[in-house]
Amino acid sequence: MGTVDEGDAMEVAAASGWPGSSRRSHLLQFLLHASKRLDLRPIVKYSALEFFDARFLPALPRKMGFCGARSGRAVRSWLVEPLRDSNLQLFALVAVWIASKIHEMRPLAVKSLKALSDRIIADQHFTCRDFADAELVFMEVLGYNIGCTNIAFIHLEELLIQFREISKLGDLVNMDVCMEILDILYETEDTSWLFNFACPLAASTLVTAYVISVPKQKWEFPIIPWVQFTTSYAEEEILKIVMTILMHVIKPDEIKEKNKIDFCM
Repeated sequence: MGTVDEGDAMEVAAASGWPGSSRRSHLLQFLLHASKRLDLRPIVKYSALEFFDARFLPALPRKMGFCGARSGRAVRSWLVEPLRDSNLQLFALVAVWIASKIHEMRPLAVKSLKALSDRIIADQHFTCRDFADAELVFMEVLGYNIGCTNIAFIHLEELLIQFREISKLGDLVNMDVCMEILDILYETEDTSWLFNFACPLAASTLVTAYVISVPKQKWEFPIIPWVQFTTSYAEEEILKIVMTILMHVIKPDEIKEKNKIDFCM
């Protein structure tokens, strides 16, 4: 049975102290804004967030030697030495570019990304060649690991499809609500650790969206036992994440009311 060790995840995140909560939040807001401007499909957006936030940002200090001994071959490029915010924004767009190459039959053109960067990156204008160079640096920092099967959105989409197949209440759970929840969790520093546990996060997001979207008088489906059976994660682990999510997406007085709910009815 799966378990979620919040302490270990938060300890790892705190150990590096990079890139700092304010800087990270600004960068993720930038990536989310760019995704909206580009009208990306959700799978492209969340793959880009996974590449940039969960892999690139944590690995970059190690590759540059900020955390002591360098990990493997050192990354050398004017794009990371010095490491300006505008350069990190460029890498965020590169994450989008790579994700589009994986998931789209017709990936984003580099000229489109350059045109967008000219409008939304204030401090510097990048060339198409800069995007190509940044892609090489990005891939080297990731160790060319661009697998994207273990992403919360993918698990969430699969769970919602299964839910709709066995209950009409699934039609009341709006995927847009689910994605708004994921976006809030990405932008919130003290919930970012949840994305290290994609499957339980997806299950908990579905439960939260169920609570938000389905009228209380229609809560007839045993949502917690079902996601527990489907994902093999313990009920207490799922409820713990659900309450964490609720604390960040609804008002405190509403949380108290939700806390009285018997989700297993």
